[in-house]
Amino acid sequence: MSLHCSKVGEITVMELARPEKAHAYTPELLIELDAAVGAVDTSVVVVASSGERAFCAGADLERMKLAAPEDALDLLAQRVFDRLARAPFVSIAAVQGAAVGGGFELALACDVRIAGPRARFWLPETGLGLIPAAGGCSRLPGLVGQARAREVILAGRQLSAEEALSWGLVSEVSVDPRAAALALGAEVAKRDPVALRLAKAVLDAQLDGSLQQERVAEALLYARKRGS
Repeated sequence: MSLHCSKVGEITVMELARPEKAHAYTPELLIELDAAVGAVDTSVVVVASSGERAFCAGADLERMKLAAPEDALDLLAQRVFDRLARAPFVSIAAVQGAAVGGGFELALACDVRIAGPRARFWLPETGLGLIPAAGGCSRLPGLVGQARAREVILAGRQLSAEEALSWGLVSEVSVDPRAAALALGAEVAKRDPVALRLAKAVLDAQLDGSLQQERVAEALLYARKRGS
């Protein structure tokens, strides 16, 4: 298993567990995450990873070499992350280390992000002939504004934890982001679950981006890479 799920009080903890691969996700890990999201019976979820090296390095590059254009049209990562984003529970990402590519997009799919001092955020896709298609192009502008999102997506700017805090991408920088996420989650869990669900639905409606356009653009880029 590449995903470990446990409970801490009234909080579900989902922990990525591929430290030897910087927690890069495979289709199998995404399927595990999808099943875990569907099985949540708490009002709060903390998404974290084992170790301190990385939060998530995004898609496993070895598996990406096998991707076909039709894979992008039904992009599994986008579908799973969107399910996480739209789930009725409140999700908090505890980002210790690098959140790169799809790992950054996984953090974006959470309602709140708390970073460790060595966290960094990076979307390198345009330098690889791709785009951030698992929600990055749709969600990042709503959090940091169009100008800053374009700098990250188009120019590949990497953000440190402190820069992410100053931009409003993360709500806190903590030496122990998991503990800080659990503490915040405990406060959220005290609140009315129906009110939380409705408040989140209203907030999500304002951030709803064009995920379909991401998939179509990525499919064209997959086809281009295969033809080169």
